[in-house]
Amino acid sequence: MKKIIKSVILIAGLAIAAPQLHAQVSVGLSVRIGPPAIPVYEQPICPADGYIWTPGYWAYGDNGYYWVPGVWVAPPSIGVLWTPAWWGFDGGIYAFHSGYWGPHVGFYGGINYGFGYGGSGYYGGRWSGGHFAYNTSVTRVNRTIIHNTYINNNYVHNNSRASFNGRGGVTARPTRNDQMAARDRHIPATSNQMAHQRTASTNRSQFASVNHGRPAVAAERANTRAVNRQANAQRVTARATNHQANAQHSVARATNHSANAQRSVARATNNQARATNHQANAQRSVARSNMNAQRANTSRQPSAQHNAPQRISMQQHQVNRAPAQRPMGQPQQHSQPQQHSQPQQHSQPRPQPQHQAAPGGEHRR
Repeated sequence: MKKIIKSVILIAGLAIAAPQLHAQVSVGLSVRIGPPAIPVYEQPICPADGYIWTPGYWAYGDNGYYWVPGVWVAPPSIGVLWTPAWWGFDGGIYAFHSGYWGPHVGFYGGINYGFGYGGSGYYGGRWSGGHFAYNTSVTRVNRTIIHNTYINNNYVHNNSRASFNGRGGVTARPTRNDQMAARDRHIPATSNQMAHQRTASTNRSQFASVNHGRPAVAAERANTRAVNRQANAQRVTARATNHQANAQHSVARATNHSANAQRSVARATNNQARATNHQANAQRSVARSNMNAQRANTSRQPSAQHNAPQRISMQQHQVNRAPAQRPMGQPQQHSQPQQHSQPQQHSQPRPQPQHQAAPGGEHRR
């Protein structure tokens, strides 16, 4: 027979996954003996982007306390955080308060669960732009895979290993922020979290009566089936993203081909325009040459007309100076010198000798 007295206050438990509208959700389990101290263990590396660490805790079953290992969990929705479960001592009994998801981290008894859960709030990570960012000063992640990280060492260090709130344990009380978080809408533990707890309850090495407060499995990377499901979902999303990227690349290539064709047409048009300009320039050059030739011909015509009278006058002068042919027996007659417009001095012609006619009508020399 068990020496531990259990009393069920409310008909509720961790196995019930109904939505909760209040902050502190008690599963109605109370016992007379407190849980062992929080064991010291190492946090496994985050298995995938977006997972949130849920710390290990002591649960209670028919065979006493057993340790539910800490585990990385995919949150039920974007923007929610996990408030851990905790034990509170009051009125001679230890009451269990279940954990929940909500927009803010509520009161969890001031228990130092480590890895960002130092007793009040959570500083292991935060939501930013729809993605969860990890504080690598307290959280283990592979930064070659997960790039949403930051470092913040500004938090209160708590070295207590007490696993319950109340006399003999932690004496913390809810802060104003905790009271405000109590009015948020809460989501209970996911089905994967409940399955994780049930698995621990069937593992004899996880019971404190066997391991004496040092459980064989203090933490796990993640629920294998849940991780596989998320990995498959991520692969499907990746394939869809790749298909979309390929479609975008195809559109981009088609756009580039169209742009290249347009550039080719533009180059051909420019070449044709340059050829037309060259032809026009050649025609203008020919036209200028023709105009220059016409101007040259026009400038030579007045000189020829001006020189024509002088040539006629010289020819006439030569004609006048040439001796006239006279008939036989007639005396030679000399022409008078030509009068010019400008006075010129000419030598007087010498007088010709007079001949007297001989009797008989004949001249003699």
